Amino acid sequence: MRNLVAVVFVEPVSAGQVFARDAWPLHITLVRFDVADPPAEAKDDDGGYRAPASGAAPSASGSPETGPQEADPLADEVARRMDPVVRAALGEVLTAGEPASFGRNGSIPVTLIEPNERLQQLHEGLLDIVESLHGRVATSAYTRSGYRPHVSHQGARLLKTGGRLVLDRVALVDMAPGGTHSSRKVLTLWDATL
Repeated sequence: MRNLVAVVFVEPVSAGQVFARDAWPLHITLVRFDVADPPAEAKDDDGGYRAPASGAAPSASGSPETGPQEADPLADEVARRMDPVVRAALGEVLTAGEPASFGRNGSIPVTLIEPNERLQQLHEGLLDIVESLHGRVATSAYTRSGYRPHVSHQGARLLKTGGRLVLDRVALVDMAPGGTHSSRKVLTLWDATL
């Protein structure tokens, strides 16, 4: 079982980038999920993973710009399925809303993102893909109509109310690369800034 998350990065990142679990670049979480092997229809006649069509998706261990770095068939399959949904949302302009407090006893300061139809469609489309892969979302109450997009503050790094940002860096991130829960790794990066 793999613990993955799809996010919109607000700050620059690169495919293959590894960072400590408490040193996330600013981001909007789209959907966090656990997933095992894709269902049988994603496998070829020999039981292996079907390779993505040429140009259909960036490699899960690279990007269209850098190319593949190491084989990760499960992440490649997830990225292949997410590719058209992500590409349809790239370029959308989002607006930072009011500050709020999330978590136990309101201990996590965040900046909400103003409601945006395309961002909501991206979230729901990715959630549909996770469900098609028989993935599990631990916090399903915060999905679909319960989805509250936000950017958690990272010390002095935060979004200010009224600030505008472009949805131009979407990533699939491994929450425990190589089984190491102390770090995170950008597996796939859809980067419209290049």
